[in-house]
Amino acid sequence: MVTFVSVLKYEQLKVNKALEQELAAMPAPLRDIVGHVLMAGGKRLRPLLTLLSARLFGAEGPQLYELAVIPEMIHVATLLHDDVLDGAESRRGRKSAHLIYGTAPAILAGDALLAAASHKTASFNIPSLLTCVSEAVLMTAAGEAHEIALQGSLSHSLKEYVDIVAGKTGWLLKGSCRLGALYAGASEEQVEAISEYGLNLGIAFQIVDDALDFADEAVTGKPTAGDIMEGKYTPPIMKYVDFLSSGEREVFREKFRNGTFTDEDRVRIAADIRRLCFDAEARAMADQYIDKAQACLDALPRRFEQKVFREALDFVRNRKS
Repeated sequence: MVTFVSVLKYEQLKVNKALEQELAAMPAPLRDIVGHVLMAGGKRLRPLLTLLSARLFGAEGPQLYELAVIPEMIHVATLLHDDVLDGAESRRGRKSAHLIYGTAPAILAGDALLAAASHKTASFNIPSLLTCVSEAVLMTAAGEAHEIALQGSLSHSLKEYVDIVAGKTGWLLKGSCRLGALYAGASEEQVEAISEYGLNLGIAFQIVDDALDFADEAVTGKPTAGDIMEGKYTPPIMKYVDFLSSGEREVFREKFRNGTFTDEDRVRIAADIRRLCFDAEARAMADQYIDKAQACLDALPRRFEQKVFREALDFVRNRKS
């Protein structure tokens, strides 16, 4: 039976080959740094969204893989930058690039990947693709800046949290879908529908990701409760803070603001959040965005790709890592 996961795994091989070609075209001083993250694995969700969107509206051919690597290059650029900003020690089971090659080289490698993505987009000679990519990069950066501005704060609302994740995650998934539709020459209504699908899918993806932050590190490959160490006020943390007594809340607030949680604090808080099912409650919040994404597909062509887009929603809802 063909499923979203089977399509994802099948396309990963071809997407990785296209990424290897992009890596080989990078200037020699950057290849090792870029390759350390670009070829370290990953789901390749964004390239698949571009491929599916282009095919949904009738585009075919090997050039689609050259198009599909663009959002992945942008995504990896943001990972290189994020790891520097967050002081992350690992990424995808590997030591972070900035710890191996240095902070400045890692930042420059991220910048180079963004430039390479723009260059690749321009090679298609379709102005709307450049607009799509530049807007996705702009809004992703805005979302990251918004999150940084509120780092260590417990004062912002759930709505502001959603604004942040729409920027830092939703807009690149939106751009991934939009890129394929624009390339295929879809109608304006179709382009907007698949774009909104991508945005809502991205918001749901990040909400689930923030819930998974409190799962066992052995399962996810990411440090458990990293968000409390980084001062990111996500739904599981919001629910946990509301649960605390006023005295406990003040202690938590001080440590959250200053980033002074110990490893013992981190493990204990993560265990409490799982025990109280605050991570599961946060995951349930993603359903409203999954429903919005589902509705966006109703007016689109009833092809195989639409079925895969629908299955992608269940994939996001049920993610374990």
